[in-house]
Amino acid sequence: MPQLSHISADGRADMVDVGAKAATARSATASGAVIMARDTLNLILSGNAKKGDVIATARIAGIMAAKKTHELIPLCHPLMLEKISIDVSPDASLPGLRVTATASLNGKTGVEMEALTAVSVACLTIYDMAKAVDRSMEITAIRLEEKSGGRSGSWVRSGG
Repeated sequence: MPQLSHISADGRADMVDVGAKAATARSATASGAVIMARDTLNLILSGNAKKGDVIATARIAGIMAAKKTHELIPLCHPLMLEKISIDVSPDASLPGLRVTATASLNGKTGVEMEALTAVSVACLTIYDMAKAVDRSMEITAIRLEEKSGGRSGSWVRSGG
C-alpha cells in the first residue's frame, strides 16, 4: 500500500531527506483558471483595469510565489529554480483567463509544488486586481498537468 512521503513511521509530519538522492533534470507544469463576467475579461484585456496591467502583474506574482513556495508550504524544500514561466491567456469560452506555470531545475526533489503555487498566486492576483468590478469571479481547476524527472519519472494528466 502506498504511503505518504511526509509522514514518519510513528505518524509525525516529517521533511523528506533528499540528501542521498541524485540530482536530475526536473520539470512540472500546472494550470488553473479564473472565470469572470465577459465585461470583466474585456476590461482586463483592454488594459484599463483600475489597478493596472492585470496579466503582467499576475505573471510576476506567480514567479515570485514559485520562488517562495518553501516559505508557504510546510515541509517543502527550498529550491534553486532555474526557470519559472507563467502564461496567462484569455479564454472567451469561460469567459476568463487561463493560467499555466512551468517550473524547472536540476535537483534532488520535484517542482510540482512550485508550479502549483505559481498558478494559485497568479489566479489570486487576477482576482485581487479585478474584484472591484466583479466579486463573483471563480478560481477553478488548479491542477498538475505533467511532471518529469526523479525516481518516479514522467507523468502526464490524461483525459483532461
